Amino acid sequence: MYELYRELEVKATREQAWDFIRSPGNLNKITPDDLSFEIVSELPDEMFEGMLVEYRVNIPFIGKQEWVSELQHIVPGYSFVDEQKIGPYKLWYHYHGIEEIEGGVKLIDRVSYKPPFGFLGTIANALFIRKMLEKIFDYRTVAFRELLES
Repeated sequence: MYELYRELEVKATREQAWDFIRSPGNLNKITPDDLSFEIVSELPDEMFEGMLVEYRVNIPFIGKQEWVSELQHIVPGYSFVDEQKIGPYKLWYHYHGIEEIEGGVKLIDRVSYKPPFGFLGTIANALFIRKMLEKIFDYRTVAFRELLES
C-alpha cells in the first residue's frame, strides 16, 4: 500500500473552498486534460453520503478505464472521502480535508492506494504510477489557486 499526501494553502474562506469542493462536477476543472477525464454519471449540484460517481479516465499503456467512486464520511465544510468501487487500482481511498489557517484555508489530500497485479503493480508504481499521481496533484495545486483565489 502507498500513500500520497499533499497540503495546499489558498487565500479563500472555508465556505468558498467547500462551495467548490462539494460540487462533483468541479472535478473536471482540477484534472489535467491529458487524462481524457470524462464524468459519465448524472451529477447533482451537491454531493451526498453514499453518492456514486462514474467516470472514464485514460490510463497510460491501458487506455480508457471505467472508474466508480463512492462519496463517504461527508462532514460539510470540513471533509469527505472518495473510495474507488470499480477502477484501475486494487484499492483507492482519498481523504479531502479543509482546515482554516491564518489568511485562508489548507486543503489536504491523503490518498491511500494499491496498484493491481501484485509485484508487477509495485514495479509500475515505481516506474510511472507515482509520477503520474504527482503530476495530477501538481496540476490540482495550480488549478485550485486559480479557481479559489481569483
